[in-house]
Amino acid sequence: MQSFLVKVVIILLLMVCLGYFNEKVTKFTYEISLMLFSIVIGAVLLGIGAGVKGETAAEILGQFQFVNLENFLTKGVLCFMLFAGSCHMSLRSFKTHARTITLLSIGATLLGAVFYGLLFYGAGRLLGLGLSLPVCLMFGSITAPTDPIAATSILKKFNLPKNIGFIIEGESLLNDGVGVALFVCFSGMVTAEANQGFFAVMGRELLGAVVVGLAVTFLVFPLFKRTEDETRQIFASLLAVSAAYLLCEIFDFSGAIASVVCGVMFSALRNRETEAGREMELEKFDIFWEMLDTLLNSALYVMLGLSFLRILTMPQVLLLSVIAIAANFIGRSCSVGAMSLFAGKLPDGYDRKNFVALLTWGGLRGGLSVALAMSTSSMLPETIYHIVLGGTYAIVFFTTVVQGMTMKPVYRHIERNLTKHAD
Repeated sequence: MQSFLVKVVIILLLMVCLGYFNEKVTKFTYEISLMLFSIVIGAVLLGIGAGVKGETAAEILGQFQFVNLENFLTKGVLCFMLFAGSCHMSLRSFKTHARTITLLSIGATLLGAVFYGLLFYGAGRLLGLGLSLPVCLMFGSITAPTDPIAATSILKKFNLPKNIGFIIEGESLLNDGVGVALFVCFSGMVTAEANQGFFAVMGRELLGAVVVGLAVTFLVFPLFKRTEDETRQIFASLLAVSAAYLLCEIFDFSGAIASVVCGVMFSALRNRETEAGREMELEKFDIFWEMLDTLLNSALYVMLGLSFLRILTMPQVLLLSVIAIAANFIGRSCSVGAMSLFAGKLPDGYDRKNFVALLTWGGLRGGLSVALAMSTSSMLPETIYHIVLGGTYAIVFFTTVVQGMTMKPVYRHIERNLTKHAD
């Protein structure tokens, strides 16, 4: 218990102090500031430890990893973070953009993983890293899915057009299952235990999760709408998403997708109640999920920032980070560009070039990619594992901090281009 409380106190102290400093001084986007300043604090502690205590970088970095990020996400809070991000999603808006979101979440994720894997494989051959093609494709499946937590917590602050913002958010919420299916398929190739093809894995991960999410929601929501106690409504929503995630863990489905389905269905069903003239008092419900979302996101970005310094243990760190970031950017751009050819009419008057540019730069990565990278430790040699983990951290840092901080000027530049062409 004491160890747990120490970890909680450290994370909360950083969240409060860094958040206050950012509010009064730097005024960055909140989540970006937590990650960026946590990296700075970690670097300072690393320097002090190396200079005063005489410890090696690996020893000091091991002390920073006081929370298992993979377990924190996949066996802890991921389901609640995804539910919080999707429980206010408009099902009507999803129907409007279903074709585009489906193409991006499935097609762009698949192509992005393949493009990235091929690019990194070629770079690995030139550098003599000894990376096999299955390892590089698995690496691509780790970095291809955009992160729903980053999308919902960062991009919504930049006042993107409603339709474009919904497409980015919808893609990031739905492509987790595709990414996990790709990861299972390619990691099976790496360990020479692949018994199922991609579509079989994706069918189980995706369709099974949808069935579980719908079933649990339709069982729990009648209790949710009939109770007059707002606290019990919150408990019912917690029960629904945690039960759906647990069932997916048992049956080997995608718990991430089931959590999103629960959130979207709760939003749709409560809207149906409102349209039918049966108003529901959900002020506490909305406040609770907003506060929980902020708390868990803040903790995640602090842990990501402190964990980021593990990239320093990777051989040829600078060169491999640049290659990983460049391959990810090219893979994302090419995959989105290919899928945009089949998307039909683009929303908000966007032409194909500017649509691809915006979605490429808005393709943020986050904790889920890091958790998948960490899960490869048992199947890869230590040197290759460090390359995969370090490359993933580099991509997460670049997309979250660099792309996240420059998203607003990039969007303004695209808007000016659209206005110029319209004139």
